[in-house]
Amino acid sequence: MREILGRRRRLLSQRSDGRPELIGAALTYAAQWQWPVLPAVAADPRKQGRCACPDQECTVPGAHPFDPGLLAATTDERMVRWWWNNRPAAPIVLATGGKAPCAVSLPALPAARALQALDGMGIRLGPVVASPTRWAILVKPYSMEQLGELLYAKDFVPGSLRFHGEGGYLALPPSETGQGETRWERAPLPGSASPWLPDVEAVVDATVEALTRTGVSAPEF
Repeated sequence: MREILGRRRRLLSQRSDGRPELIGAALTYAAQWQWPVLPAVAADPRKQGRCACPDQECTVPGAHPFDPGLLAATTDERMVRWWWNNRPAAPIVLATGGKAPCAVSLPALPAARALQALDGMGIRLGPVVASPTRWAILVKPYSMEQLGELLYAKDFVPGSLRFHGEGGYLALPPSETGQGETRWERAPLPGSASPWLPDVEAVVDATVEALTRTGVSAPEF
């Protein structure tokens, strides 16, 4: 019990300014849950909503890998400590796919309505990551072949759905990116095991049905 409470405090620990401590969350993801993570490039402090990377047209400011690259993502506790001791404000990026969680994301407003519809349908969901622009439902790892077969069987899939699978990435709470705060809309419960995740088929089936049959609009972006 003391071990679980200690991990809970680490996940929810705060800095002196009251903001969550990123290194504690990064260590929970990597060392406890075995989710491979790495620090993202920071948002440009001089220009709101802009990224510190060289791409002036970056579409995910402060929410993507740069240096180190995505392949450096790890569950090694020593490496995670070294990264965030040197870059304590760096956003946390999850490298999706392989044995790590994947995700299905959609724009924030239809996502909020879709989650209400999924709850009404009795669909069990796991953790949900929310940013000001998009929400992401974490799912069990899937292959590109599995995803392709799933989408091929659909008559229609909203273009606003995005899939974070093998070779993808996702900013995790409590990261602060160029688009604003990343938080848990549905938070995982800290404990000794990795959080439960639903299958991608169940989430895509229910989400597409919710978006197309309940009047929940999802803009095509």
